[in-house]
Amino acid sequence: MHRGAEQRLGLNGFEPDNHTGPALAFHIRVDEEQTEIPLHHHRKGQLILALHGGISCHVSRSVWMVPPQYAVWIPGGMAHSNHATPNARLCFLFIEPGAVSMPEQCCSLAISGLVREIILALAARPEQPQDLAWQRLVQVLFDELPRLPVGHLQLPVSEHPKIRAMVDFMAAQPQVRRTQSDWARALAMSERSLLRLVEKETGMNFRRWRQQLQVILAIRMLIAGQRVQQVAQALGYDSVTAFITLFRQQTGQTPRAWLADLKSATGG
Repeated sequence: MHRGAEQRLGLNGFEPDNHTGPALAFHIRVDEEQTEIPLHHHRKGQLILALHGGISCHVSRSVWMVPPQYAVWIPGGMAHSNHATPNARLCFLFIEPGAVSMPEQCCSLAISGLVREIILALAARPEQPQDLAWQRLVQVLFDELPRLPVGHLQLPVSEHPKIRAMVDFMAAQPQVRRTQSDWARALAMSERSLLRLVEKETGMNFRRWRQQLQVILAIRMLIAGQRVQQVAQALGYDSVTAFITLFRQQTGQTPRAWLADLKSATGG
């Protein structure tokens, strides 16, 4: 099977776990009609890169929102489902267990330009484990992967329908800043019950949980090229200063400083 052929969001019946080579890479094209892969797992570890658009990965009671210049690492054997934006372009990299030292837990990684180009090169050619040039590419990739900085694009969630309803609404309409009172009314429950539910299901209080989602959405917008003022408006903030304060509280940096560090880390 030629790895360079662009595929739909799934792997068209191809099973990467049947191959024992150290690395397999695929280009993935997302159609309007097929944006989701239901819960599944692989023997191999999987690195999912967003080249254009974005992808959300639901793993172990958390959702990982992956914008361009980032990837999510899913260790082998870990159940997950994926939801991509329509017309997104992705790259899947499957890594044989033990081939390279990678995190034992799911995480987001800031992808350097070098790593991105090597993965794209591997995806554009058939698997050639006996070819010395192919082996050298894989070895450089394995030298670089453990050095990638870990990002903070995780939002604790659960399968509870009211938690999922809030996440879906806030991600789709981030400019609508519902208070916890608004949400309690919308979900037909008391404020106290809502606060208890969020803390029980996510391990975070409502305010911090909502702010974490806002920062993740902000990061996606910033990486997409929106200005700080545009992001603040898109998230429903009347004041750019208030948005910058939130971002600094959650990340320890202003949006501009965060972007500068990202570009430095990824060679952008």
